[in-house]
Amino acid sequence: MPENSFDEIVDKYVEMNIAHPFMEGNGRSTRIWLDLILKKRLRLCVDWSKINKKDYLGAMVKSSTDNTKLKNLLKNALTDEIDSCEMFMKGIDYSYYYEENE
Repeated sequence: MPENSFDEIVDKYVEMNIAHPFMEGNGRSTRIWLDLILKKRLRLCVDWSKINKKDYLGAMVKSSTDNTKLKNLLKNALTDEIDSCEMFMKGIDYSYYYEENE
């Protein structure tokens, strides 16, 4: 799948999330993968602290049929702080937070 624009990258992210063979670790690994593609192709990454857990998980559930909400959430959280260690670690921390059971 192409990954030349934001929309193409998110489309690819949704497909990878669907195709990923493991339930445990699926979200964490694909979020890191998404940030790597965004950094490489667009020189952007996601500030995951700007995305509400409930909104994100709901958007991911719907993304296989309509990824509009997911794209909006991600687009509104983009940052150009791609070289920030703090931003990278924040992404890891939030990735685990999204996976916690409540």
